[in-house]
Amino acid sequence: MRVIIAAAGTAGHINPGISIANKIKKENPNSEIIFIGTNRGLENDLVPKAGYKLERIEAYGLGKNMVKNFKTFTGFFQAKKIIKKFKPDIIIGAGGYICGPVILAGHRLKLPTMLHESNAFPGKATKMLAGITDTILISFEDARNRIPKAKKVVLTGTPIQVNNKKIGENQKQELIRELKLEEDKPVVLIFGGSQGAKKINEAVIELISQNKNLDYQIILSAGEKQYENVIKELKDKNIDISTNKNIKIFPYIYNMGEVEKLSDVLVCRSGAMTIAEISILGKPAIFIPLPNVSNDHQTYNAKALESINAAKIIKNDELTGKNLDNMIKNIIADKYNLKLMGENAKKIAITDAEDRIYREIEQLLHKRGK
Repeated sequence: MRVIIAAAGTAGHINPGISIANKIKKENPNSEIIFIGTNRGLENDLVPKAGYKLERIEAYGLGKNMVKNFKTFTGFFQAKKIIKKFKPDIIIGAGGYICGPVILAGHRLKLPTMLHESNAFPGKATKMLAGITDTILISFEDARNRIPKAKKVVLTGTPIQVNNKKIGENQKQELIRELKLEEDKPVVLIFGGSQGAKKINEAVIELISQNKNLDYQIILSAGEKQYENVIKELKDKNIDISTNKNIKIFPYIYNMGEVEKLSDVLVCRSGAMTIAEISILGKPAIFIPLPNVSNDHQTYNAKALESINAAKIIKNDELTGKNLDNMIKNIIADKYNLKLMGENAKKIAITDAEDRIYREIEQLLHKRGK
């Protein structure tokens, strides 16, 4: 099987593409797979590290900038050239602006095409390409009605590398000792992505300064670039976290999967990958959707869990230390609902996303005589 995967920009687009590539390789070790991206995004780091070749074209989101629009138009011809040279059996778009020129070029060359849409509110590229793409794979059922022009829509979930097995008691105790936590106090894990989130960090600083004796424990992943500033701001408020047993702040958490499993509540953004992880782990969450993203898709992602009582939402511009503290306390105070929220999150979990996607690839190739 010869496959081209288009993925660019953020890890939320690239990592699902890599997971799809890995699944194809697992099922068909002799498969040849290349990625098409740009020279700007994280694909330049993630794709080569995953062991795949990356071809680059010009591509931007379409908008009012005519120069960028022209470059994306040029990217169509660049993609067409790559496709003609590689001769793929199928082209898969993992979401984002890169899919526009690549999927369009594949369609014009009469090749089977497929798009994976991670978000509950499909992006511009997915909507624009819906009518010409053979199959669109979605991660949220809510997305189906938002792409009415699509030929075929299949709920597959988002492929992620997360182990949903509970941590054993010995491992749990070891982690509690390592993090210097108290066994009988709820643990709230707060993070804003790998780089941290300034607004979330500011709310936590405010929360800590107002409540020095918390009745729950906080683990904050502040982000490597923001960590020193967070510690300094707390010191300026005469708060030394080294003496506060309830507060643990790290630049980055390398064993995030284990810490997530140990935690009682997660506070975070609501990107598609995060939503998928939380639903598989079955954890109650407080989402602070990232503002100013296309179609406000993080809010739609968060609402998919809020609507089934698996999560709460605080808008970014309404986030303060006080209302975050109040929401955390309300959630952990009701132990029955705390457990119920986790169980509800699991209801939308899709643990076999790679298998579902691979089946659709096989079906499309069979249908098109490949």
